[in-house]
Parts: sequence; structure tokens; C-alpha cells
Amino acid sequence: MPQIDIYTKFGCGYCYRAKQLLDSKCAVYTEFDITMGGPKKAEMLERAPDARTVPQIFVGDVYVGGCDELNALERSGKLDELLAG
Repeated sequence: MPQIDIYTKFGCGYCYRAKQLLDSKCAVYTEFDITMGGPKKAEMLERAPDARTVPQIFVGDVYVGGCDELNALERSGKLDELLAG
């Protein structure tokens, strides 16, 4: 399974739902809380320059986007393939 990074903020419902979906797939991910900004927020913006919302999700070298994009991958049947590497 490829490395999964998810950038989140405290109290974000979309972040919660994205993590729930990843958890349901038994996906192991690294969560970076950028609620207070800092170097991880700068890292997120470097990886996804146009990102202004959370979550921001990366699977390996693939930029997924946010919760809506993650759910779209699931609905289309492509999420399992992406998570498998």
C-alpha cells in the first residue's frame, strides 16, 4: 500500500468523513493537523499550491484532492486500485 498523507484541521467534518472512508478500507495514513498553520501547512501548499481547504489527500505521488474527490474515487470503483498501488 502506498504512503497516504492527509492534511486536516480540528473539527473539520470533511476531514472526519475522509478519514472514516480510509479507515473503512483499512488504509494506513499519516495525518498532519494544520489547524494552527506552521511548517506542515506550508508543506501542504507546496504539494498542492491551489489548496485552500482541508482535507488535502495524497496517495503515493498522486494528489487526490479533498473529501469529495476521495468519495468520487470510491463511487467510481477506482479508490481500491489507487490504495493497492
